[in-house]
Amino acid sequence: MKTGLILLAAGSSSRLGRPKQLIEFQGKKLIQKAIDEAQKSKADTLVVVLGWNPDLIKSGFDSEIIPFVVNENWQEGMASSMQAGLRFLLEKEQPDQVILMLVDQPLVDADLLNRLILEKEKSGKGIVACSYSDTLGVPAIFDQKYFEELLKLKGSDGAKKVISKNKVDVFELDFPLGAMDLDTAEDLKRLENW
Repeated sequence: MKTGLILLAAGSSSRLGRPKQLIEFQGKKLIQKAIDEAQKSKADTLVVVLGWNPDLIKSGFDSEIIPFVVNENWQEGMASSMQAGLRFLLEKEQPDQVILMLVDQPLVDADLLNRLILEKEKSGKGIVACSYSDTLGVPAIFDQKYFEELLKLKGSDGAKKVISKNKVDVFELDFPLGAMDLDTAEDLKRLENW
């Protein structure tokens, strides 16, 4: 099974007031840390999806080496960014399954990404989603049979919509640290004290 990984890093961090992609954590910018974890994982291929101020965000990683795509419609919401990444991978890599990962979940690591791949294989389910804060969400891995459904999402719909619609085909992977994401100054403080 060929695994593609889509790293979503297109947002403008409006609630935070500064680009979260470039925040330093454990000595690295968040976007670089996420790329490093993706590259250490068993995923075969990776694309970074940029949107807001791509030239600025590209300063946070080596865009000469790391494949990226710019979603011109990033303001439409997460669906269009995820689709830009998925289309890029389908055109260039033809993956059998894809992992969706967010740049603002700093505690996601290669071990977790590998567990998604492993649990999908072991469970026989089409989707493995992380469980935290009474929800199921990303990081999550989707079998290619869900690519069409992901490509039909609109606006702010995220992968969560596909996950909840197909509950019977979802394996839940417990990941309480998934609740740590960076949207506000308080979130940032919590991270600094990590």
